[in-house]
Amino acid sequence: MPRPRTHEEPECGWPLGWGASLREFRTFLAVERGLSPHTASGYLSDLNHLAVWACGRELPATELSRDHLTAFLVAQQSEGKAPRSLARLSSSLRAFLSFLRMEGGEGAGPEAVVKPPRPPRILPRTLGESQVEALLAAPDTSTPLGVRDRAWLELLYASGLRVSELAELPALSVFLDEGFLKVMGKGRKERLIPFGAGAERWIRAWLALRPGFRPKGGELFVGQRGEGLTRQHLWRLLKGYARGAGLRPETVSPHVLRHAFATHLLDHGADLRAVQAMLGHADISTTQIYTHVHQARLRALYDQMHPRSHADR
Repeated sequence: MPRPRTHEEPECGWPLGWGASLREFRTFLAVERGLSPHTASGYLSDLNHLAVWACGRELPATELSRDHLTAFLVAQQSEGKAPRSLARLSSSLRAFLSFLRMEGGEGAGPEAVVKPPRPPRILPRTLGESQVEALLAAPDTSTPLGVRDRAWLELLYASGLRVSELAELPALSVFLDEGFLKVMGKGRKERLIPFGAGAERWIRAWLALRPGFRPKGGELFVGQRGEGLTRQHLWRLLKGYARGAGLRPETVSPHVLRHAFATHLLDHGADLRAVQAMLGHADISTTQIYTHVHQARLRALYDQMHPRSHADR
């Protein structure tokens, strides 16, 4: 039997039909479901663990049973996989088995995957409004790069964009007069997001300077040589501005600003469905976690301010 590959190796060489199945599944994810390469790689990374386990037992993908899948998940749990990782792994298994069933496979279907324990709810880390203001004021706006960085910081907080969406945002997708931007999010789903006067002001200032950088592409934000900014570049810049604002860099990330955007909107009375639409969440339950953050902040404020909050009952 060919040597089973480790999960770090590419899936194309798996024996027992696994290679072909995983290649076809990757194509299905990209073409029919429209998932990004990054998301598809997450599915395949999970399934490589299954392929290692199954090939070691000479099990083709089409012959997996409920007992096999349960034994695999138990083995993963015994290796110390966290509940959240097991939940993601189970989701990947169900997607793969649904695909095999759709292709006419006679093995186990998605219903054979035992539902893992619900992972603990982790409230997203966020920033207070004064902390965000300090962060926005950190760039030196007497320089062109400082104006650029003030503009993307303002836009990130004003719109709740994912950092990948910000990095790829075309200049032509920002409609300043209307106060809206158009973004292509996960699953190639397009959404419109409003932004305010603060972001508009700094984007206009940056657009006046942008031609001097000789942009090589259509991205709104470019580097000194005209290249589009990467997620990693934006991340590093943000960490530097966090230090300049007196914040602990480990507590600040582009996703934390996305959380701040959602939490502060709810703090000021925004409708949950509107926040869901702006964030690009497919499921309202994903957005509802921000209501827990909002409630926690209200509870802390009440305990701090109300004269009877600590009275004996």
